[in-house]
Formats: sequence, structure tokens, C-alpha cells
Amino acid sequence: MAVNIKGGKQNGIKFMDSLKMASNEVHVADIRTCVLHPASATHRQLSDEQLVACGINPGLVRLSVGLENLEDILEDINTALDAI
Repeated sequence: MAVNIKGGKQNGIKFMDSLKMASNEVHVADIRTCVLHPASATHRQLSDEQLVACGINPGLVRLSVGLENLEDILEDINTALDAI
């Protein structure tokens, strides 16, 4: 799934940095929960304007839910959201 973090690129990065359990991965195909922030990873060479022109919100975070306990995943996400 993908979510847009309010506050753009900086808050997307802060959200990612605040996650403790989810792995920051360039790909999101693992049995563990993984996250990707395209604006600071795969599309980092683009300006915010170029990202939007490509259909990518600068605060976009892709989340691939793994096999961990759902409550642990939700707690990790909520804690990271509280940090931004």
C-alpha cells in the first residue's frame, strides 16, 4: 500500500527514520515489513516539481506488510507517525 505523509519529502524521510521494525528497502518484496520513500530513494535525483509531474507525491511512502505480528506493525507505524 502507499500513503502520502503530510509535509512532503522532509516528513516522509522523518517517518521512515522513525520506524524501528520496518526495513527501509529499495524493493518491497520480502517476508518482513518493508518501506520505501521514492522521493529520497529511487527518484532522489528529481526536484519536488519533477516528482509531482511524474505523479509522485514528495511525501509518498510505499509499505509492504510482512509476516510480523499485526499489532507490532501497527505500533511501529503509529510511533513513527507520532514522531513527525
